Amino acid sequence: MHNLGHTRSAHQRNHLLLTPDTFVRTTLPGMKAASAIVHISPALGAAFTEYTAEFENSGELGETLAQRFLYVVDGAVHLNAAGKDHLLGPHGYAYVPQGVAHRITSSEKSRAIVIEKAYIPSSAANASGVIVGTEDSIPSTPLDDDSSLQVKHLLPDNLSFDFAVNTMTYQPGAALSMVEMHVMEHGLVMLEGGGIYRLADAWYPVTAGDFIWMGPWCPQWFGAIGKLPAKYLIYKDWNRHPLAGPQR
Repeated sequence: MHNLGHTRSAHQRNHLLLTPDTFVRTTLPGMKAASAIVHISPALGAAFTEYTAEFENSGELGETLAQRFLYVVDGAVHLNAAGKDHLLGPHGYAYVPQGVAHRITSSEKSRAIVIEKAYIPSSAANASGVIVGTEDSIPSTPLDDDSSLQVKHLLPDNLSFDFAVNTMTYQPGAALSMVEMHVMEHGLVMLEGGGIYRLADAWYPVTAGDFIWMGPWCPQWFGAIGKLPAKYLIYKDWNRHPLAGPQR
């Protein structure tokens, strides 16, 4: 049945909800046998770009001028960087610093979340090298001592990095303890389950496959609803003075 113009997607001044029924696929420069669903970019005022890359057999991602983070949702992706080859399966991830030549390919149908951001140097730390890991090997920690809300930090928390990427898993009924408002912006992909997200003065039902962008100081809160845990992958800018880097 035709949806007669209905969608859960929403675009407001300081936030964005994109649901799969509104996804539009495109091919970015250098992509071969692959396509991108661009979720957020500087075109909307964000200081980063985030997209889902969908690979066919023998697909290739293409180059970037920025630092890049990649998280495999399903399938398998090959990374060649710094003279080493890595195979990333589901929940595998990689960080490639800005300026490091690399190649990302797939030998089967695969899907990965990609985050790219121009690097802001810090006088307090040197830039990191290539990082490859799997979420499954990262220990989780409770948020604010709430065992029903677990966080996994996929990148080291040090000044080498100007952004963070975490997964957060909520048991059914778990929720953030407060409405947050802060200078950092977020890019968020719902991986499993669902719940209710408050963004500014609006309340949105969200489920696996949805994407959310939260601009600086956007009021935000989430509570998990349903019989299964809710899980998302979340980006935030981090470890830099607000006066550093490009203006949003």
